[in-house]
Amino acid sequence: MSVSMSASHDFTKEPVASILLVEGSGVQGDAHAGATVQHLSRVRADPSQPNLRQVHLIQAELFDDLAHRGFRVSPGDLGENITTRGIDLLGLPVGALLRVGPDALVEVTGLRNPCWQIDHFQAGLLKAVLPRDDAGNVIRRAGVMGVVVRGGAVSPDDAVDVDLPIGRHRRLERV
Repeated sequence: MSVSMSASHDFTKEPVASILLVEGSGVQGDAHAGATVQHLSRVRADPSQPNLRQVHLIQAELFDDLAHRGFRVSPGDLGENITTRGIDLLGLPVGALLRVGPDALVEVTGLRNPCWQIDHFQAGLLKAVLPRDDAGNVIRRAGVMGVVVRGGAVSPDDAVDVDLPIGRHRRLERV
């Protein structure tokens, strides 16, 4: 549906006509691109960690649900690079491959764990994207993270196809 990027560490990313995914790095020109961690809190903890959060994807169905709860969220607002529709991103296993556009390949590494800044965007939004189930467990709904296995240009109307890993699937955890 949409592609977004930001050269600075802003909370939101600006929707653009296309992005270029770079193998082993992420979105060309995006503040979070790099082989090692780029998220500021993770850099402070250990700047040598591998960057498992090169690309952030969110399903547009989340925006629909949030609208019913009174929130106004559009593509790029939550800092994602790629906004999809019709794919259960949160139900994918670790290692699922997303073929995005004609050339790009993204490997899903885990669930996004949003921080307190989301409430500065809209009050109460953190609780809406991190609800709890009946047992009190946190449900992470703010999209998935991945690494670029093969680069390529990606535009808003490009197809996204899913290849599931062979063998036993591991549920996504926060990265």
